[in-house]
Amino acid sequence: MIRFGNVIAFSMHTFLQRIACVWALLLLAGSARAQQAVPGLDNVISDKQQRVGENHYTFKGGVELKRGDTQIYADEVEVFSDQDRALATGNVVFAQGANRIAAERADFNTKTRLGAFYHATGIATVQPQRQAPRPGVVAPPPIAGQETDVYFYGDIVEKIGPKKYKITNGGFTTCVQPTPRWMLTSKTLVLNLDHYTLLRDAVFSVKGVPMFYTPILYYPTKREDRATGILLPTYGSSTIRGQSIHNAFFWAIDRSQDATLLHDWFSRTGQGAGSEYRYNFGGGSDGNIRAYLLDEHESVFAQSDGTTSTLPASRSYEVRGTGNQLLPGGLRARGRVDYFSSITTMQTFNTNIYDASRNQRSVGGNVVGGWGTYALNGTFDRSEYFYGTTSSAVSGSWPRVAFTRNERPLLGTPLYVSAGGEYASLLRNSKDTTFNVDLDSSLTRLDFSPKIRFPFKKWQWFTVNSSLDWRDTYYTRSLDANTHAVIDDSVNRRFFTMQTQILGPVFNRIWDTPANGYAEKFKHSVEPFLNVQRTSSIDNFPRIVQLEGTDAVVGGATQYAYGINNRFYAKRREGRLSQAREIVDVELAQTYYSDQRSAQYDQQYSTSFSGAPPSHFSPISLSVRVVPTNELNATMRAEFDSRYHSLRTISAAGSYAWTGRLQTTVGWSKRAFIEELQGFNDRNFLDQYVNTSSTVHTKDNRFGGVYSFNYDLLRSAMLQQRISGFYNAQCCGLAFEYQTFSFGGISAFAAVPSDHRFFLSFTLAGLGNFSPFNGAMSTVPR
Repeated sequence: MIRFGNVIAFSMHTFLQRIACVWALLLLAGSARAQQAVPGLDNVISDKQQRVGENHYTFKGGVELKRGDTQIYADEVEVFSDQDRALATGNVVFAQGANRIAAERADFNTKTRLGAFYHATGIATVQPQRQAPRPGVVAPPPIAGQETDVYFYGDIVEKIGPKKYKITNGGFTTCVQPTPRWMLTSKTLVLNLDHYTLLRDAVFSVKGVPMFYTPILYYPTKREDRATGILLPTYGSSTIRGQSIHNAFFWAIDRSQDATLLHDWFSRTGQGAGSEYRYNFGGGSDGNIRAYLLDEHESVFAQSDGTTSTLPASRSYEVRGTGNQLLPGGLRARGRVDYFSSITTMQTFNTNIYDASRNQRSVGGNVVGGWGTYALNGTFDRSEYFYGTTSSAVSGSWPRVAFTRNERPLLGTPLYVSAGGEYASLLRNSKDTTFNVDLDSSLTRLDFSPKIRFPFKKWQWFTVNSSLDWRDTYYTRSLDANTHAVIDDSVNRRFFTMQTQILGPVFNRIWDTPANGYAEKFKHSVEPFLNVQRTSSIDNFPRIVQLEGTDAVVGGATQYAYGINNRFYAKRREGRLSQAREIVDVELAQTYYSDQRSAQYDQQYSTSFSGAPPSHFSPISLSVRVVPTNELNATMRAEFDSRYHSLRTISAAGSYAWTGRLQTTVGWSKRAFIEELQGFNDRNFLDQYVNTSSTVHTKDNRFGGVYSFNYDLLRSAMLQQRISGFYNAQCCGLAFEYQTFSFGGISAFAAVPSDHRFFLSFTLAGLGNFSPFNGAMSTVPR
């Protein structure tokens, strides 16, 4: 019969009682106690001793046996030296290192120091090998990575190895309370310290109340923070997929790699399975990959208006991963994959709003290397953007190889010369199966561009950088002059670009403020700038297929980019040193174009490609960055239309951190309405969002929580709201997360207008937990 919480409370009380009795008897006996030399033992002390036979000894009254690091205390002990056997009865206490076992009687081998203890309780200590936390990772809770005491009991406790015990009709816990917060009991239990615990017919109890039964359970009790074993399941509930149970198995392959296998069960839609593999071989060679398969059957949902909607049956998959690998010859390879098979599943399954609202899948990689002044970059990438379930656009390069020679002085002159060449097979394809549209604009581009630069830096307050570029680009395809369709006629483009960048005159002012408590000195720097760029004429510009920014160069045009930069510095004492840091940076800039078409292709401004008509003037851009301390920073960028004197776009963000226990971020963005301006006069394409996220936890990480939301100010709609929290006790903890998710402003493919999601997980000392593949519980800093 398996015993529960009250039994272990009694057993632990008895365990402490026995130890106290033993030490009291030893103190009372004092120096009157006699010693006896016994073969195979270092020392034996007792009140009474008798040699019964040639190899048979009996000891009574406060018996102490010692062999190496092992001591045994009991009321009576019989020793059979020829068998290396000892029988102990009455208040038996076995001590080895930091481990203790108290029992009514024991039968053990004095040579191997193994044996059986009857009606026993014990304590064993697992001392983990601590690993340095990764920079930027929230501190783990107290129960993780610390010394763990394992309390156990059983009708029979057999010590079958140096740190291995077999327990019959018993259990164990890591809680020190009289009635443990949790306990695992079993008919047969193998407790292997610094490795694992295996239970058969196991029952998990909370505060003495049985919660669930499992025929077999593998519980890691390994020294390292990473240990192979079954992770605690996570419970979930959502409007779309119903109740859910998320299970995982973690495999610590070795110190450099591990894997996790996951299985999810959804009561309403089906089930999913996935895996994650991670490795870090050092020296910059590391990576991870995650794969997940979701198999869902058809589900019908009742709507508030009395109608029904259907989530069709589907089988979809998702693969994500990154990798870095050092190669011979000074080369380094990088790879990434972020691929999914169903846009509908992608936008309804993920709890992260950025994953749920993402309509792009991509795969890519590159190899880079450098040899002196030469550098090589080989890249392949493919991205597909979805505009619905039937329409998408593919872009990328398959492959792209660039070879460059970095700047070097030219024959001892003040001139610097560099050159670069590129081969690119560019991908562009638009499909719409509803209207049977398949437009392929893919082509191959060869590009060569040498450059000469002359820097003038005689004065710190006034610098001029002048350069001359020549670019020769060959395209295998071009645009038809009449139909503007992409045809298989090659075209060659050549042009010069002359550019001068002028900074200054720079005005500085420095003043001392010794008594303000913030900084010792302040510095204000005013930096006007002017960049002039002239591009020679490009007669075949209308024939160029414009796939990237380098293709959209307007020839026969001059650009004047002008503005002013205000920088504020503070010299602050940080520790023992005083260091100057930039605390405020404000930049105001605009560009004038001699050819109005250039305004539609200028990548310096985010609204250049928004459909606005040609103009001689770019929008006015304002950029502000404020970093007064390491804990506080804020940024803002806005673009104003110079013709209609109205705001085009604005975005702002800020963050604050306090002693590592509080982190808050806030963001706001707006795309304004301008009735007279094309691209900004359709309210259906305007937006205004605000988002925030706050994380707070106690110094010891015992309590904590995260709150975040994304709100659509333009439509007065909450897109998502997420709250999570955790509590960590001495031996266990729990975490929860609740999220409301509105599909109205994110996805048009959901079967319901909104989803309400709840997740709950528990933590036991020494036993890890995980975040399900859909991102649930990922914000909880456990």
